[in-house]
Amino acid sequence: MKLLVDENLPHRLPELIADLYPGSIHVRQCGLKSSDDSEIWNYAKENDFTIISKDSDFYQRSILLGSPPKVIWLRIRNCTSAYVESLLRARHEAVSRFIEEEPGTCLVLGRRMSGS
Repeated sequence: MKLLVDENLPHRLPELIADLYPGSIHVRQCGLKSSDDSEIWNYAKENDFTIISKDSDFYQRSILLGSPPKVIWLRIRNCTSAYVESLLRARHEAVSRFIEEEPGTCLVLGRRMSGS
């Protein structure tokens, strides 16, 4: 269950969640820092990653193109690494089920935000 962490999330996130999401990496670890979405999408698809991002662009791309790769869209405001880590830990079962069993293309985590 490898996550490809988008650059709008903490670069330390993969090491913080390695026990639950082994093999996860941040885009800067694979030379994709400042890359456009299509490059990140193709890398995830070719290397069996699920993209995790706060960016709605990957959500929209998942609707248009389907999967693979699957997308986890974090609907959260700016927050600490600890908060993102705790969210992924608390929702590990749902994330695992989504990646391994469910046919959907995007899993939305977080709370609804008014005005967005």
